[in-house]
Amino acid sequence: MSHYTVGIAVAQFAPSASREGNLADISEAARAAASRGARVVVFPEYSSYFVDPFDSSLAGNAEDLDGPFVQALVALASELDIVVVAGLVERADDGRRVRNAVVAVGADGILAVYRKLHLYDAFGQRESDWVEPGEIVPPQTFEVDGLRFGLMTCYDLRFPEVARTLADAAVDVALVPAEWVRGPLKEHHWKTLLTARAIENAFFVAAADHPPPLGVGHSMIVDPQGVTLAQVGTATDVTVAHVDSAAIARVRRVNPALELRRYRVTPR
Repeated sequence: MSHYTVGIAVAQFAPSASREGNLADISEAARAAASRGARVVVFPEYSSYFVDPFDSSLAGNAEDLDGPFVQALVALASELDIVVVAGLVERADDGRRVRNAVVAVGADGILAVYRKLHLYDAFGQRESDWVEPGEIVPPQTFEVDGLRFGLMTCYDLRFPEVARTLADAAVDVALVPAEWVRGPLKEHHWKTLLTARAIENAFFVAAADHPPPLGVGHSMIVDPQGVTLAQVGTATDVTVAHVDSAAIARVRRVNPALELRRYRVTPR
């Protein structure tokens, strides 16, 4: 059986209300990641625009999929021969709320688009006041150098069904742009859930968060046995791991839990 190795980077930075500044930070991090052999670079949720607390400027700075942010990502991906995955504040239909989207782009354009299914209406927050939930659609996937990648976002981590649908779509690596808000035990939840999603689906998980003071940081890449391969602490930084499809095959051969399960995921 053939196996494939791909360099994956998670880039931790703090998106702001400056769209130009965000693109500059993304460009710098992508170049650093590519120089270290990354073929896929994952950035946080809300990479195109972010303000805390949310206000009407969110909709005012939303963009379409063919807007300047995505066009800039495509140009960067083409120049560096990489795939860029980043959170986009996407324009919605009603003009008041936005879509919390993740785009994966390569040299030829958009490879996949995912719109966050589970909005962060928890821990005293109300994301749904400003964001419309994504529709339930087939898993959004793309391939790079023989590995299949799937997309999910932040709060989706607390719903194991999302990751399981990616496993059912033969995904090798789940990519998780996030803005995991700090709070009591939140760092513990972040690490535990990333590890659990990797173990229960026997695939790699790569997650990029905002650093403190708003996010918990600790962007990381986890292998199918739940071992952290690479991790950023609380700084603005990039880390790279080279993931091997053979590791997935080994884990699933020893513990064929996906084959042994007796339940499937169905939408509500």
